[in-house]
Amino acid sequence: MYKRKEYRVLLTRLTEQPRRIQVVVGPRQVGKTTMVRQVMKTLGEEGINTVYASADLSAFSGSVWIEERWNAARIQSTETRTVLILDEIQKVSNWSEIVKFLWDQETTGKTPISVVLLGSSALLIQKGLSESLAGRFEIIRMGHWSFSEMQKSFGFNLEQFLVYGGYPGGADLIGDFNRWRSYILDSLIETSISKDILMMARVEKPILLRNLFMLACEYPCRIMSYTKMLGQLQDTGNTTTLAHYLDLLQEAGLIAGLKKYSGSVIRKRGSSPKMLPMNTALVSAVQGINMKTLAENPQTRGWFVEAAVGAHIYGRTTGNREEKLSYWSAGDREVDFVYRRGSVVIGLEVFSGTHGHTRKGMELFRRKFPSSKTLLIGGAGLPVVKALTMDPSDLIELSSSM
Repeated sequence: MYKRKEYRVLLTRLTEQPRRIQVVVGPRQVGKTTMVRQVMKTLGEEGINTVYASADLSAFSGSVWIEERWNAARIQSTETRTVLILDEIQKVSNWSEIVKFLWDQETTGKTPISVVLLGSSALLIQKGLSESLAGRFEIIRMGHWSFSEMQKSFGFNLEQFLVYGGYPGGADLIGDFNRWRSYILDSLIETSISKDILMMARVEKPILLRNLFMLACEYPCRIMSYTKMLGQLQDTGNTTTLAHYLDLLQEAGLIAGLKKYSGSVIRKRGSSPKMLPMNTALVSAVQGINMKTLAENPQTRGWFVEAAVGAHIYGRTTGNREEKLSYWSAGDREVDFVYRRGSVVIGLEVFSGTHGHTRKGMELFRRKFPSSKTLLIGGAGLPVVKALTMDPSDLIELSSSM
């Protein structure tokens, strides 16, 4: 079975017996639990005990639930080293306070256990970590599967990846598009919205949040002002509420609202977001676009290519303070994405031959930001397949040589 790089990171840290809690976060259905079970198997082969429990499977998952599992791990640790793994931890009320209390007790013991926490709500996990567990944890972020990972594990080609995206749980269903679509809509999208957002965060207008998600999937990679979004959604809410809901969708691994690059933090915060689905499978499922439909609609394929490239770069820059992804526009001129790593800024234009802006946007961007670099992806530039299989940091060298 394929092992993602996060497997190696977590296994190494646990083998070295870290004195910090390991926290694994990421969207639903990207293989967090599978990865941890792979680690458990390897640890078992090395003589290390593991205790696994999921709050998602428990009828009662209050603070007592955590204490019971912790005590079970402590009992095993009297004989051999033990790792405690708590899945979907964000569903336990006040989880961070009880974990802090038990962890601080653990560090004084003779045979302290190692602890791994998993969660699919990055918003709630981060809140608990910052409020109660400062200095006691390390984060391992798991994003959607990349094209190269889906290709290596399931034999996906580019067209399959554009339609079916990076969700390994649905890979065995792609022979039946309607069945695959139902899986994505019901088990992934609906569960992410109803459980990870609506049950875990204050949402006064759940219909508005759902409609915002649908709008982003209907118009992927479009720049939309909050005011125009409210008009299109026919809602009387305010732009602050809409921006908050977009943040919730982003934390759930569904939709990212890219900010406009301007070199000014104040202006960037006030910009209209570019709606980026964090996986093209979301767009396919919402719109009902299968392989045949994509092949027959070159313009639609162009939007999918742009979304796939943007999602690939965004997913690998999330959580990295040195890297950011945004966009740039001035009037009718636009640069699809702006990738920044440290002081290096690269304007990226994704070309499919069927849609998008002329390179006049790139020319204007270079004039406005003369120290920046530019790179064309697709067409005569960097092949799309290569862009989807490389680390974003490698774009820096390519932008200098192409």
